Amino acid sequence: MVNTLEQTKTGALTTWAIDPAHTVVEFQAKHMMISTVKGRFPEVDGAIKADLDNIENSSAEITIKAATIDSRNEQRDTHLRSGDFLDVENFPTVTFRTKSIEKIDDTHLKVRGDLTVRGTTRDVSLDTEVNGFAKSPWGQEVVALTATTEINRKDFGLTWNVALEAGGVLVSDKVKFAIELEAVKQA
Repeated sequence: MVNTLEQTKTGALTTWAIDPAHTVVEFQAKHMMISTVKGRFPEVDGAIKADLDNIENSSAEITIKAATIDSRNEQRDTHLRSGDFLDVENFPTVTFRTKSIEKIDDTHLKVRGDLTVRGTTRDVSLDTEVNGFAKSPWGQEVVALTATTEINRKDFGLTWNVALEAGGVLVSDKVKFAIELEAVKQA
């Protein structure tokens, strides 16, 4: 297994398809300002075009099926799919497209890009760790990445909330995301 970008220099631009069976986008938000609700988007697709010799020339496009949101509570998930939140009937996908990639060190990147949620696009930055490169038992070359970010949901038009009698609101504005991604090198 190779764990660093430096060890993987190839001299060519390569395409890596996201493996949906080994990729998940997770989120968490505060409920009633005191507890944390976690969920995930299990249906993720996309590709990375990687120049491992000059990582700054790389790019990625990721698409998430918004209707697949799963917070382990069907009533809440139905509400999250509605017009109060993701409005999946009108906006079936959430997308991310890179604008720039900065190499921090041999295993860490700062990935900036356009995140589009509910038809609104905002610039976000993901702290990204290259977990390693490996060859599967079936001969496929794979890479694993972990990325994290935090957004303000109101920036994307997700403004629904309820004021609490004791102060505060039902759902926090800040939402944290953690992405565990595995991608397979394409021929």
